Amino acid sequence: MAPSVARLPGNDQTSLMSRLVLGLVKASHPEPTAAVTLVAGLLAWGVGHRSAGIVAVAATVGASQLATGWANDALDAGRDDAVGRTDKPVAAGTVSRRTVALAALLAAVATPLLALTTNPTAAVWATAGLVSALLYDWPLKSTPVSVLPYAFSFGTLPAFVVLALPGAPTPPLWLVAAAACLGAGAHFANVLPDLADDARTGVRGLPHRLGPTGSRLAAAGLLLVATGVLVLGPPGPPSALGLAAVLTAAVVPPLSWYGGRLVGRSSTRPV
Repeated sequence: MAPSVARLPGNDQTSLMSRLVLGLVKASHPEPTAAVTLVAGLLAWGVGHRSAGIVAVAATVGASQLATGWANDALDAGRDDAVGRTDKPVAAGTVSRRTVALAALLAAVATPLLALTTNPTAAVWATAGLVSALLYDWPLKSTPVSVLPYAFSFGTLPAFVVLALPGAPTPPLWLVAAAACLGAGAHFANVLPDLADDARTGVRGLPHRLGPTGSRLAAAGLLLVATGVLVLGPPGPPSALGLAAVLTAAVVPPLSWYGGRLVGRSSTRPV
């Protein structure tokens, strides 16, 4: 029988704790968690939050992202193990499924509590965004409407940031719409590398039903729409830089897709 943590020597206890912390960090999907939290903080600064408001927004969004990432890995542990996802901490045995699930629960409870440090209206939207993201993890991930939680949750992010200002001002519709399109596009792009593994474990979300080509087109189209809304949505004429961004969003994804096709063909061509 393995010794309990209390009976382990000091160095072993430190090693076990380091392994646990590292496993939780990896299971939180750290890159997108950090990126979304940073964007929320920058947006909070951009719309006029003071230091305390920026901290409250970033903490709320960070907790929501942690809850979503941990819940995803806890729910997908069986599937990850079935397809040999040793990059996932639960499947690799770095951290237990129960520990990750408990961490997700604690982060989920913390999210509305942190949001309430701004105002109740903003807290409602932050909580709604979290609930939507968790509904993607289960049960909507394998349904034709799998894109909806992404669109809704991303749309609520700028809504929460603006509503968290004193007086809870109404968020600009164009900002919410652009974020929703970016979130929907991210769904199609994120699923592409996992299509084969998902097929083996019975996941049949909207990207799986559209296939690789359809998902690439959907991701590129939604990026173009989001860019257009960001440029054309605010009052006043669009700037030259904004029009260049729209052109870039229209041209780069098709060129990247075509380049990828050429590379794939050359790699399968006999020497």
